[in-house]
Amino acid sequence: MVRIVDYVERKSQDGNSFFALMLEGDLEMVRSKETGNFYATARKASITSTFNEITCQGLIGNEIPGKIQKVNCEPYEYRIEESGEVIELTHKYEYLPEEPEESKLTPQMEAKMDQLIHSEISELVV
Repeated sequence: MVRIVDYVERKSQDGNSFFALMLEGDLEMVRSKETGNFYATARKASITSTFNEITCQGLIGNEIPGKIQKVNCEPYEYRIEESGEVIELTHKYEYLPEEPEESKLTPQMEAKMDQLIHSEISELVV
C-alpha cells in the first residue's frame, strides 16, 4: 500500500495547471554507505491527477493498493537541498498499481471520494 501524503500544483507544457498527488511507500531500513548505520526512509513518487485542489486536500492520508518501485532512466542532475550538492542519478521512483490493468480503490477511499464529490456538487448547486 502507498499513502497519499501531499499534493502539488504543476504546469503542463502548454501552460495549463494541474495537481499531482504525492505518494509515499512503506517504511524501509537502509544501510548508509558512509557510516554503515541503518536509517529509516520511505520511497516517494508523484502521479498526475484530474482532481481539483479541494479533492486533493481531502485525499491526503488515504491509502491505495500498489507500491513505489525504483526504475532505471536516462542520467539526470539532482540537487540535494540540504547541502546544495549536485549529483547525477540514473533512477527514479514510480507508482506501480497492485493490479497493473485496473487498480482497485479501498473501501475507505471510495467512501471519501463519494463524500468529496457530493460536497462539491452541493457547493455548485448553492
